[in-house]
Amino acid sequence: MPGLLRTIAYDVRRKAKWCYQSSGWKSCVKTLLSDGTSAMIIYRLMQWSGRCRLVPLEMLFNKINVIFNNCIIGRGADFGPGFVLIHATGVVINGRVRGGSHVMIEHQVTVGAEERRSPVIGNDVFIGAGAKLVGDITIGDGARIGVNAGVIYDVPPYATAAGNPARIIGLRGFAESRAGGTAAN
Repeated sequence: MPGLLRTIAYDVRRKAKWCYQSSGWKSCVKTLLSDGTSAMIIYRLMQWSGRCRLVPLEMLFNKINVIFNNCIIGRGADFGPGFVLIHATGVVINGRVRGGSHVMIEHQVTVGAEERRSPVIGNDVFIGAGAKLVGDITIGDGARIGVNAGVIYDVPPYATAAGNPARIIGLRGFAESRAGGTAAN
């Protein structure tokens, strides 16, 4: 349980830093009351229940997220620390999805399976509102997925993908992406 609480606190601090440019206690309180945060916390409770083999509790948290947050995250979906739902409304994530640390997702995003194969998402990835990631694809570390992008092919590390179907519109260097730089055209 202490690991669960640490992970939730870390997720909330990451969201506070994104939304309010601060991870201080005031920003964290605002974040706890903002859209999407309850879905993040319920997801972590579902994830913990699954790891502890508490299947009925895992199913309950899954349904609570659907009913109260309009957010469907399949049982078994696995994201590392720093998982942020900026807005949870309309988010659909398949239960076979694997995500790294510091994955940030906007509203109306679908990360889904095709023929029982789901995307693998790297670390430090941002997925813009309305994006659809489908099938046996890999999203590289530091990638940025644009608004309403339809991603059906792999996205290399530190690339920005946009359009439908998505194409690579820019690449950033590792140091630049850590500093929050923009994509080069």
